[in-house]
Amino acid sequence: MAGSKATAAAIRAHLPMDERLEQPRHLNALFRHMGQWRSTVLGSVFVRHHGLTIYGGLFKGIEYLDHSTEGCLLPRLLGCYEQELHDDLRAFAEEGLDAVVDIGCAEGYYAVGLARLMPDVTVHAYDTDAKARESCRGLAAKNGVADRVHIGETFTGDMFETFADRRTLVMIDTEGFEEEIMRPDQWPALARLAIVMETHPEKHPDIVATMLARFTATHDIQLRSTGPRVSDLPGWLLELPHLDQLIATWEFRATQTPWFVMRPKGWSAAA
Repeated sequence: MAGSKATAAAIRAHLPMDERLEQPRHLNALFRHMGQWRSTVLGSVFVRHHGLTIYGGLFKGIEYLDHSTEGCLLPRLLGCYEQELHDDLRAFAEEGLDAVVDIGCAEGYYAVGLARLMPDVTVHAYDTDAKARESCRGLAAKNGVADRVHIGETFTGDMFETFADRRTLVMIDTEGFEEEIMRPDQWPALARLAIVMETHPEKHPDIVATMLARFTATHDIQLRSTGPRVSDLPGWLLELPHLDQLIATWEFRATQTPWFVMRPKGWSAAA
């Protein structure tokens, strides 16, 4: 069964000293290993029922991949991944964009999803991982948007200026690198760009306060926090125990990762 050997090995690594299991952090590690294994198993069941077509949500109908290059796969397939952002992304689509810059695109969930959601928009997707770029390229081709998803390796701050004269949405999830690159004092073009940014307080404890200080003068800011999943689940999943339903929508987050949703002051719908 998928992931069973790796999970078993991880559990065995925790067991030689049984007294360690009295410590909450070791119990938590075991629980996470088991939850990720169960999510993988449920993902295999999903594919048997539905193939790789995203079941619902903002990107319903996208033909996905059989893997994610980072984190969970099943919530992406169910369509409830990062559900907290769905209304915001729909609003950006309705307001009108010329371009999307996706920094840390992984296998292309947003790069391809937003290209499909906004047929007139060009998406510029960046990731430093070669496997991620290859997966993103394959996902774009699979969904007929390869001509509008331009894939690059490294995004540097001076490149923001390239998009400053266009209605551009920057999406950034770089596992902590956002503190370094999202510097309007160094890259003034950021003041004219809409931004959806995931932050990682476990790596930078003051990141929320830091970003508020950097962008309050130029942007209208809303914060989104991780909450319970609300999703139309397939019938076969509703017949499983409630714990399986919870695990199916779990995104493997160990802590809160607040999102900033920021519009330049004066931003309005495109004419």
